[in-house]
Amino acid sequence: FQKPHLRSISIQCYLCLLLNSHFLTEAGIHVFILGCFSAGLPKTEANWVDVISDLRRIQDLIQSIHIDATLYTESDVHPRCKVTAMKCFLLELQVISLESNNTNINDTIENLLILANRSLSSNGNITESGCKECEELEEKNIKEFLQSFVHIVQMFIYTS
Repeated sequence: FQKPHLRSISIQCYLCLLLNSHFLTEAGIHVFILGCFSAGLPKTEANWVDVISDLRRIQDLIQSIHIDATLYTESDVHPRCKVTAMKCFLLELQVISLESNNTNINDTIENLLILANRSLSSNGNITESGCKECEELEEKNIKEFLQSFVHIVQMFIYTS
């Protein structure tokens, strides 16, 4: 099980160290500082692709267990409400973690939450008005929830 949220940062840090060891000049120091700075920048599009990968993994993992939960699901997300809807999906995802009692599912959900929250933070503190609260959404089974979740993540990929 891989954690893509750590993979991109560690590769960039190793590259920084490599560059720094070969260029101990003023220019080398600038490259080192810029490289380290870029390691902390959000990789928004790649993170959303990894979120979809984790959602697919969860879909596969739940085939072998029975989770009888209904989850607040936004099936018809308006583009101006995508951040609000995503926050609802992330909250409901934690219900799956509690209901499943499965280490693989819980680890995947933990990774997905880190990736999605990091990607959401790159959108700043966007305030969306006229959007439904989580509790106003229709309750659906876990399979329908995950399909709708994939759809909203794709909205973030195609509009970023």
